[in-house]
Amino acid sequence: MDIRPDELSRSPRSLREAWVALAGLSAVFLFEMLDNSILNVSLPTIGRELSASTTALQWVTGVYSVVFGGLMLAFGALADRIGRRKVMLAGLTLLGVASLATAFVTAPEQLIVIRATMGVAAAMTTPGSLALAFRLFDEDALRVRATTLISTVGLVGLALGPTVGGFVLSFAPWQVLLLVNVPVAALAFLGIRRGIPIDNPEEPHRAPIDVVGALLGTATIVLALVAPTLFVEAGSAAFFPWLITGTAVVTAVLFARRERSARHPLLDLALVARPLVSSGLAFKAAAALATAGLGYLVTLQLQLDRGWTPAQAALGMLPQVVVLIAGGALIGPLVKRVGLDKAGWFGAGAVVCGLAVHGLFGRLGYGWIALALVLVAAGMRVVGVVAGTNVMRGLPSDRTTIGAALVDTAGEVTTGIGIAVSGTILAALFTGDLATPGWSAQQSGEFRGAVTWAGLALTVMAGALVGLGMYRGRE
Repeated sequence: MDIRPDELSRSPRSLREAWVALAGLSAVFLFEMLDNSILNVSLPTIGRELSASTTALQWVTGVYSVVFGGLMLAFGALADRIGRRKVMLAGLTLLGVASLATAFVTAPEQLIVIRATMGVAAAMTTPGSLALAFRLFDEDALRVRATTLISTVGLVGLALGPTVGGFVLSFAPWQVLLLVNVPVAALAFLGIRRGIPIDNPEEPHRAPIDVVGALLGTATIVLALVAPTLFVEAGSAAFFPWLITGTAVVTAVLFARRERSARHPLLDLALVARPLVSSGLAFKAAAALATAGLGYLVTLQLQLDRGWTPAQAALGMLPQVVVLIAGGALIGPLVKRVGLDKAGWFGAGAVVCGLAVHGLFGRLGYGWIALALVLVAAGMRVVGVVAGTNVMRGLPSDRTTIGAALVDTAGEVTTGIGIAVSGTILAALFTGDLATPGWSAQQSGEFRGAVTWAGLALTVMAGALVGLGMYRGRE
């Protein structure tokens, strides 16, 4: 049974009053975080059973992120026009159907198509979760608490996904790991349908969708997400990654020109230039860049340089996992004490400090690596909530879904950039194949030097984004 707008005459005064809606929205974010993490552990099994090549396995995971990131702006704009709740429920239905289709997969190409369909469903649902959570409450304090709760549920899925997936594979086929999306999608569908009122027909704006802008924006994001992978695989000396990067720049310029001249732009650049919006996006980009780049470097560093097993390396990442999950309890008190803006500054500053610690001291011992992981995780935890809330605060009520899509897109793109920068510097400074055991003393020195330079490069890039965010926030 749907709840109509007039059936909720006031906004909930506590999280408890909105528990049905929050359960649904948390399930949406759980799907986003759990999906890739639980799948990765099953890739060797999938490769054996489906006779999949290395390239095919890469696309099993990569096609989801590319489609998800590429379509978020388009679906965010659509949701702001026809209704956020309506688009999200349609996306959850698509997710459930695509997940059920996993049971009938017999070839890697079929699984890639299903993963692409899941990416479409994620693009329809994920931005709406932040927009609907923001719309549900009138008070910023409740919005922060709700966003913290939703993100904590997702991060628990991200942390436990590989462990749960490995356990399930010991007695069940790999398809079960994707079929778990079916009950998650059902829980989200019921929670949102029952807990969130139907879209108010007076709320969405009526401007037509800028189809040309949507195509150019999608092409720009897809190319920007594909290019980092190509740099990591082929190296900075290869021609094709640079061609894709150049094409992404061209489409980005064309997209910006289109949005400035279109009568009804897909993305009003004047809205993006608002201080709260641009500040929040800069902080989000810095946090995603740092988290992805540091995670990539530390994983290689612990196993290749320090000789840890994959299981030991997973334990070595535990400080980050603990902070990501437990740190949610500190966000509310921090925001209450210093305010949203200063909380964002503290979080972003912690991200940059963590990168600097790793770049300058990470080669000296695991204690410094653990400190860097804790600082970046703590900063990212705060920034993830504050940045999204500020972007929503800075936008008109009929543009919040595309604002949420912008937040997610900024994170997706800079995640790829963080990995690409780290991988490219390693490829440029290390002689030979990283995966070859028995490094010489020269290769060990090259690797440690490359990790240092990569960490410092990430520090400078994240610092520039944080500086931009602080400058815009002050305005």
